[in-house]
Amino acid sequence: MASRLSTGIGLLDQRLDGGIPPGSIVALTAPPASQAELLLYEFMAPRETLYLTLDRTELAVADGFRRTAIDTGDPTVQYVTEESRVDHAIELFHDLPEHATLVVDPHTVIERKERSRLKEFMTQLRLHVIDTESVAVLHCLDGRSVPSLRDTTMHMADVILRLTATTAGAAVETRLAVPKFRGGRALTETLKLQLTDSVEIDTSRDIA
Repeated sequence: MASRLSTGIGLLDQRLDGGIPPGSIVALTAPPASQAELLLYEFMAPRETLYLTLDRTELAVADGFRRTAIDTGDPTVQYVTEESRVDHAIELFHDLPEHATLVVDPHTVIERKERSRLKEFMTQLRLHVIDTESVAVLHCLDGRSVPSLRDTTMHMADVILRLTATTAGAAVETRLAVPKFRGGRALTETLKLQLTDSVEIDTSRDIA
């Protein structure tokens, strides 16, 4: 088994004892009106990446890569067709190479299918990331309409990254929690992030 796979964020890797264990499914929950895509981009930077888009076009996703300050490498972007979406997504992620990153954006679309179909997707995904010693990152929108099967995703995922963004006065405060981590240690405190055109962890102490 390969060593830990980097998240692309050095300080986060340190907190996670080197990164994410290969063969893991990571669920990133985040508000739609946040800079969560920057975290996806960081995951892409260290490795070859297959990016499955379920709502935006391939052109729109590629344009996002072009605009970001983060070096995303040369990812392969595939649009998952509306017909037979679960089957098509499974077919596409079987092209994932070894020691790579798979991004599913947004996984929320899969969560709106039947429970049996979601479980089939997650089961097939787990087998493939284990076989390729890769990591899968599921972008789960945490907005006004959360799918009823979100609990199933959270239960089956190995690692949960929970991004929250709050506005206090003129400031936007973004925090990242890691409440679940199979094969490692969950974090007991949240990390304060600066999400502008890249991801930075604020290491200064909060002043009450």
